[in-house]
Amino acid sequence: MENYTMAGRTYRYYGPEAPLYPFGYGLSYTTFTYRDLVLSPIALPTCANLSVSVVVENTGQRDGEEVVQLYLRWEQPSVPVPHWQLVAFHRVMLPAGRVAKVAFAVMAKQRAVWGPPWCLEPGAFTLFAGGQQPGQERQASSPVLSARFSVVGAARPLSSC
Repeated sequence: MENYTMAGRTYRYYGPEAPLYPFGYGLSYTTFTYRDLVLSPIALPTCANLSVSVVVENTGQRDGEEVVQLYLRWEQPSVPVPHWQLVAFHRVMLPAGRVAKVAFAVMAKQRAVWGPPWCLEPGAFTLFAGGQQPGQERQASSPVLSARFSVVGAARPLSSC
């Protein structure tokens, strides 16, 4: 095998020919809703981590588990990157009608791109939070929330952070 490119081979690089059941898709006997996606800070230095919180509610009539997933999208990368990348997830058990606030830390190294070497670049990013990956044709019962943030400063090698 001489072609090691991932384009069209994993969920992160699919084009218009999306799979019927994409990565992260799951079924449940209950329904969940998401709200109050908060990113802090909205503008962060190149080597800083991002704090994220989101509220998930079991709106169904049965107890259930939900996997809260965070995906990152680079808006204008200087090198080829995935359409979006899973950066964090957390499974939460919620009794019917209950609400939970789920917190994450998205580490700076999760925004690194291969230059070479691994680098952190300034620019605009979108973070998605929900029970599925963004852009699915077959939607789960809960929507995917999104929020933008920016990284300011000069590009830096990951090793210098």
